[in-house]
Amino acid sequence: MTTTLEVDELADLGPADRAALFERSAGIEDVREDVRGIVERVREEGDVAVREFTEEFDGVSVGNLEITDEAERAVEEVDSEILAAIEAAADNVREFHEAQVPEDWRREFSDGRELGRRFRPIERAGVYVPGGTAAYPSSAIMGIVPAVVAGVSHVVAVTPPAEEVNPATLAAIHIAGADAVYGVGGAQAIGALAYGTESIPRVQKVVGPGSPWVTAAKAEVRGDCEIDFLAGPSEIVVVADDTADPVAVAADLLAQAEHGPTSPAVAVTDDRETAQGIVEAVENRLPEREREETIREALAGKGSRVLLARSMSEAILFAEEYAPEHLSIIADDDDAVLERIDSAGSVFLGSATPVAAGDYASGTNHVLPTNGLPKVTGGLSVDTFLRATTVQRLSADALVDLSGTITTLAEAEGLEAHAESVHVRTQTGGENGGGDQ
Repeated sequence: MTTTLEVDELADLGPADRAALFERSAGIEDVREDVRGIVERVREEGDVAVREFTEEFDGVSVGNLEITDEAERAVEEVDSEILAAIEAAADNVREFHEAQVPEDWRREFSDGRELGRRFRPIERAGVYVPGGTAAYPSSAIMGIVPAVVAGVSHVVAVTPPAEEVNPATLAAIHIAGADAVYGVGGAQAIGALAYGTESIPRVQKVVGPGSPWVTAAKAEVRGDCEIDFLAGPSEIVVVADDTADPVAVAADLLAQAEHGPTSPAVAVTDDRETAQGIVEAVENRLPEREREETIREALAGKGSRVLLARSMSEAILFAEEYAPEHLSIIADDDDAVLERIDSAGSVFLGSATPVAAGDYASGTNHVLPTNGLPKVTGGLSVDTFLRATTVQRLSADALVDLSGTITTLAEAEGLEAHAESVHVRTQTGGENGGGDQ
């Protein structure tokens, strides 16, 4: 059996190797043209197109697209142990997201100049929940709960249809708090949410993970409908020092590679013995995994590596440059390492914190940016479903104090009417009415 991973010297990576590590893709370009046609037909033909594509791609003939009642009944049908796990995970996710809800505020910054900010939820949100015959109750929880906590008036969930949609997915959708559920998946589901059909209401924002077809559809509707972000294959970087247990690091790499053959899994350490231990632990434990072939393919790809850095500083710089979706730090002083890394979707500190904890039940959200996007955005949260409005009130004296600044800048920009809107409120005889001239 060939070795899946080897230890590579980080400093020795050439341009091609570094490009393979850093140039991750959502994989949507190959399907973008086909997706454009699907979305356009759904926009023009509504339910007719949705049903046609559902039969073509999912092999299911559907009559009534709405399955809200089925989701409610699924709570009674699902295995009691699974139901308890869904409820416990939803409770933890809800508690964490409730802590994110911002408070409106307003205060006086100077005499008579009162400024503030208030937050209001969007009215309609759509959550894509991968599914069909497969079960992804965790994705239902992660997408729906933040919207409900934010106060969205109408939360719509869509999930791919099947002759019998997995009850765990449906139960999770109901427990998470969706107002309506529709049995539709793929690009046609995103088109239906973005533009509305006879059965499915148009929403203002679509969120949730999915296949490249789903991601391409989100890219296609963006501009007509807001989205969260375009996420690619799941990814992990583990930063470890000589105190890390190589078996624990290997377990996280294997778990991440389990997502699919294009999921990158990277470990970086400044200790050669730890690096070699990780490689050996991966090889020893890989045959025990049910998805061995998928994992092996992912780890054999150019995006998966065990890297030996010359120092922990070099390892940290690599992690910051990579900006991973999942960042695991297993080190003697993990907080000190974290302090030097700004760009990561979600961070897991210490040997007792596997990424799987955040995937399911710790309370944080697992819908996260990939492909370097953590450099500019965060994961799904209550903020995703809120809009902020600034509020201001000036006293007459405060306006006089600001009038010179306002009118000077307005006139410099050639916007005389802007200046005049101040003059009519402040003019008492002088050309500019006083103020900070």
